[in-house]
Order: sequence, then C-alpha cells, then structure tokens
Amino acid sequence: MYLHLIPLVLSFSFLCAAYQVPVLDADYSRQICSGMWANENTYINVTFEDASQGQLAMVIYEWSDVQYLGKITSFTDDELPQKTYVCTSNALAGGFCTQAEMGKFIIDLPIGKYLNSTSFWTARVELPANQTERSDASVASSDGSFWNNPDGNPTPPADNHTTPWRRSLSPRADDLNPSPDGLYSYSQPIQYFVRKTGYYCVAMIPVTLQRSEEHATYKGTVFFQNTFDGMLPATDYPKVNFYFAMFLVYAAFGAAWAWLCYQHVQELLPIQYYLSGLVGLVIIEMVANWAYYRYLNHNGKGTASTVFLIVVAILDAGRNSMSFFMLLVVSLGLSVVRESLDRTMLKCQILAGAHFIFGILYAVGIVELELESASALVLLMFVIPLAFTLSGFLLWILYSLNATIAQLRARKQRYKLSMFENLYRILLFTVVVIAAFFVVSTLSFSGRLAEDYSAKSWRVRWWLLDGWLALLYLVAFAAISYLWRPSANNRRLAMSDEIAQDEEDAEDYDLESMGQRGRVPDEDDDDAATLVGRRDGAVADDNVVFEIGDEDDDDEEEAKKRRRRLSGEPRSAQAEDERRGLMHDGEETS
Repeated sequence: MYLHLIPLVLSFSFLCAAYQVPVLDADYSRQICSGMWANENTYINVTFEDASQGQLAMVIYEWSDVQYLGKITSFTDDELPQKTYVCTSNALAGGFCTQAEMGKFIIDLPIGKYLNSTSFWTARVELPANQTERSDASVASSDGSFWNNPDGNPTPPADNHTTPWRRSLSPRADDLNPSPDGLYSYSQPIQYFVRKTGYYCVAMIPVTLQRSEEHATYKGTVFFQNTFDGMLPATDYPKVNFYFAMFLVYAAFGAAWAWLCYQHVQELLPIQYYLSGLVGLVIIEMVANWAYYRYLNHNGKGTASTVFLIVVAILDAGRNSMSFFMLLVVSLGLSVVRESLDRTMLKCQILAGAHFIFGILYAVGIVELELESASALVLLMFVIPLAFTLSGFLLWILYSLNATIAQLRARKQRYKLSMFENLYRILLFTVVVIAAFFVVSTLSFSGRLAEDYSAKSWRVRWWLLDGWLALLYLVAFAAISYLWRPSANNRRLAMSDEIAQDEEDAEDYDLESMGQRGRVPDEDDDDAATLVGRRDGAVADDNVVFEIGDEDDDDEEEAKKRRRRLSGEPRSAQAEDERRGLMHDGEETS
C-alpha cells in the first residue's frame, strides 16, 4: 500500500524533467506510446488544462497486453478481425460489453485472467470544466444513446488521486494500478506507476455529454518519467552515455597519437598531418553529440536545439567526408607513388563536397523525421543521395587501391605493398560489415508500418541508426591510423624505393636505384647510407628502412667465382672476353 501513498508533490517536482507528449482533442491519433526504463520511482502522469471539458474513455497499459484491448466484433473480406474498443450502446446491445463498462475501453480477458493481473488501468474520466453540480451519471455514448451508472455513484471519492478504487474482480490485493469503478472525476494528475521496463501507451477517446450534447474538448500532457531525469524519450537516452564513452575513447586515442607525432615531428608525412586534424575533429564531434543530447534531455526541442542539431550535423558530415577523401587520395598513391594527382584531385574534392552536403541532410532528417509516419519517398530523399556518394567513394577507393597494389607489386616494393594490402583488408572488412548491417536495417525498417514495430524496436533503434556506424568507424579509423602511425622511417618510406634483395629483382628497378646500389656512400650522405647500408655490413643508424646484406657473404655466385680464381681454374670464354674488353677500354682511357 505504501506505493499508493507517495505524495503527489514528489511527482510534480519531476514533471519538468520527464519526457512530455502533448494531447489534444483534435489529434489524429488517440494514442500516445513510449518505451520506458523502469525502477521503483518511474511512472506515467496524465494532466489536463482547466478549460478541458467533457468525458473521456481512457486506458493506460503495457504493450504486451494489447491483445486483450478491444473485442473482435466482425471480420473483413480478407478474414482480418475488426475490433470494437469502446463500450457504447451498440456494443452493449451486441453483447460485447457489460453495463458497468459503458463509456470505457473494452478489456477482453480470457477465462481465469483478471483485470488487476494485467497492466491495464481503464476509466471513464470526467474533465474539470464539467464537474459542476451533477446529480446523476447520465452520459451519451458516441451513437447518441444514454445510460446511467448502475451503482448510483456518480463520482469516485474526493481523494481518489491518493486512494484509487479497487476492482472486486481480482483476487489479488496488491494491485499496483487498480482501475476505478464508475465515473472518475479528474482533479489531480492521473498517475500510473511503472515497475517493469516496457512499451507503455495512453489512449483516450471522447464521449458526449447528455446535457450539452457537445463533443468533449480537452488539452493536456502525458508525462513519461523514466529512470533518468530528463525530457528525452527512452529510445534516445542511451545516446547520452554512448557518445560520452566514445568521447573518452577518442580522447585517449588522440593523446597517444599526439605523443607519437611529438616523438617523430621531423618525419611526419602530409597524410599524417591530415590524420592529426581528423583525430581532433572526431573528438570535437563526439563532445558535440554528447552535449546535444544532454541539452535535449534538459531543455527539450526548440529553436536552440535545432541550431545545435545543425552544428552537430555539419561536424558529422565533415568528419565522414574528410575520412573518405583521405582514403581516396591515399589509395590513389599520393605522396607515396605519385607526387600529385593533378586534375584527379578536383574530382575527389567535388565528390567529397557532395557527400558533405548529403550527409548534413541525412543527419538532420534522421532525427527530425518520425519513421512511423514519414512516407517512403521522403525517407528515400534523405537516404539515396548519401548512398550514391558513399557508393562512389567506396568503389573508387577499392579500384584505386587495387591499381596501386598492382603497381607496387610490379616494382617489388614489399614493405609498402604490405601496408596497402592491409589497408585493402580493413576496407573490405568495413564494406562487408556495412552490407550485413544494411540488410539487417532494411529488414527492420521494412516493418516500420506494422502496429507493433515501435514496441519491438524502441530499445535498439538508436543502435541501428547511430550506434553501430559510430563503433564501426572507430574500429576502421583506429586500424588505418595504426598503419600510418608516425615513425622514424616515414620520410624515407614515402620518398624512396626499396632496394632489391637479389639480382633478378634488381632488373625491375630504374637506373637511379641501380646507381645508388653500386655507389659507395660518403660519410655525409645520409640517404645513401640509409638505403643501401655500409659496405662493411654495419648499420648506419637507427633509421635504416631497407638494408641489404654484405654482397661478399650473401651472393653465392660471387663466392663461387672467387673460389675459381683462387684455385687457378680457367675462366670461361665469355668471362675472358669481358676481361680483355675492360682492359682494352682502360688502355684507351689512359
């Protein structure tokens, strides 16, 4: 019983911090639903303004009990059941409800199941402006027929908001939200306690008063008080904690990246400067997303929240566009295979700009649109343009990456080749995951018009729309950044070619590389010392990227020739001719 004695003052103190949905007699939909995260302090409150008048049939319930709401009265040509939801004179005449249920929602329970063992709270509610000197409970149903309250009690007790009536139909004595008998006179917010996480609905349908014969008019608000204090719906609140956690992860990642850049500041490549800027942009974006949902939770939607949303959308679209642009120019081989992209760079910039614009439209639309009520054409207008630019980026990146890999493989650039092959694997993994989630999301949203779509998807909708994409981006971004992380060898990796390890591979190199292989480096020639290594086999410094072994020890053919010379074996005719030619050239030179 202590739950029913909770002072309403406590509930009013939280009204300003609850998810609020306005209700109006002119609303097309007579039902308000929302998911709720529950604990011992959660509830639903329904309030009406003083100017509201008339009588309402009202019901509050959890969606798992929707099968019991209304009674099947007929079937369509497609054998689909048609239900009657409110007890009127016609429904009474047809035997679909009882006299005690007149003006209320019909609850059709199976034998052995009681109303108080379900989540239903149902009542015939009289609104404030209509509570003046009533001597009976005569009201008219929607078809104009009249009836009287059978128990002779026109109104519930004066303290009905603190001591709700109990129904005698249930053997249980610990019912949390008992439904009142007779006419419920509204004087305080109607409070419904929620102790189980689920999808809850509030439905109301006006009935006509006998005396005035006017349609009931009302204006009010439904408050959903969740486990958290705030104005966000339960389906969006997980984003607050999610984006805060993402901010912490990116902040730690950014600190590690900054330390690597500081250690190798003299060896940074242009792509690493771009990556540094992108790391900072992503951190700012995560903070902005977290702050945006925190603001919505405290203040609700308004002009300021719309401006905030546009800022967040710009940051999100900018991050995505910059990421794809960088992947594309890297895949084209900029700064590693090519010095510049010439006119191709302009095409990359145009594609990035288009993706940026469509990304803003998608980010704004996905928040502002109601998926259940928006038409498929409107949804496609936001999704298809972004899908085209995204597909263009992915196809171009994969095609360019394949071409760069083929070029590096032909030039025997094994170290660079391994980096680009790993990049290819990361992107392929990303595409596969995106395709898989696209199928899952399509299957999920294909049923968005179903009656139970929201009830089944409210807990995971944020994950399908935002969460998995943000997490996938984190994984791919971290993996790619690890490949291109700052190190002491970056500059030589970008500007130099790897020296071949055998004579067969050396034939594929240009004259400059072959010349560097045969040249003895000077002591001041850092690049030559680094690329080739010292002839005596000692390493020049810690920055050696591609070192070859001592040719006197590693070249088996040269060793055999030395053994022939030492043993006095005759030279081959070809070798003898080469020797004489060299001697003849030397004499002419002298």
